[in-house]
Amino acid sequence: MRADLHMHSVCSDGKLTPAELAERIKAGGVCLFSLTDHDNMAGAAEAGEAAKRLGLHFVRGIEVSSYLGSAKVHMLGYGCKEGEAYVDFLRTRVAGARLRAEDSIRKANACFSLDVTLAEVEAQRARADAPLHTMHVVRTFAARCNMDAGELYRAYFAPARPAFSDLCRPSPTDAVRLIHAMGGLAVLAHPAQILLLPEEVAARYASFGEAERQAAKKRYAGARNALMEKLVVEGVDGIECFHPTHTSEETEEFRAFAAAHGLFVTGGSDFHADGTARRIGEPAFDAKEIAERLLSLDGSI
Repeated sequence: MRADLHMHSVCSDGKLTPAELAERIKAGGVCLFSLTDHDNMAGAAEAGEAAKRLGLHFVRGIEVSSYLGSAKVHMLGYGCKEGEAYVDFLRTRVAGARLRAEDSIRKANACFSLDVTLAEVEAQRARADAPLHTMHVVRTFAARCNMDAGELYRAYFAPARPAFSDLCRPSPTDAVRLIHAMGGLAVLAHPAQILLLPEEVAARYASFGEAERQAAKKRYAGARNALMEKLVVEGVDGIECFHPTHTSEETEEFRAFAAAHGLFVTGGSDFHADGTARRIGEPAFDAKEIAERLLSLDGSI
């Protein structure tokens, strides 16, 4: 069963509605999908209704934007319920996101001698009820500075860069516990992106060429692997082995880790918008080994 278990809509920092995503999924030959917007499940009902209409399988999802210090260690949750734990998290997340956006705006304004306001950043959201995300800040400054958003993010807003903010971010352990409290399965997202680098290396990482980045990732992979071992103890259920940023070598490394620790394997495109290198259904992922388990979860169809 071809699946894409990682994508974003206008309910976080994506550009398409959940229904539009479902149409693309159908056209692309994907049978099973999950909408995993950052830190909220506002699009789940629309995605589920579209899945029913189009004859697709759908599992409710979320991506919790957790960090370890300045290192991104995001966690995917599948089958989560919108109960008390979710409501409490959403309330805390919205307030924290506002404080974090204000902090990044202040820092970036100082870098560029600009006067960008929170209202300008909020206007970047496709939906007014979507939680603020770093990319909303980045897109605002990219428009003001006439710069590519991706390049601007890497140079100024990525971890250890001058406009980065780590205010009010949950830890990976917090994320695992939250997802379990919501009745879901916790999956470590794109582990190759976990960069537990020394401070002096992290500060220069954005300026590295591709060869230098790969070398740094390999050199400090031991710290990432130690974190993954810790998360196994904390109860993480699976690993996203198939991801557009993973090399074939990394995919096989993470699959071996999952097999050795009794974790299930997932994959997804991490699609946000057209015009990028990420396409729905890529990399190809066959979910036959986990489809039954995912489709038995609450909120799945």
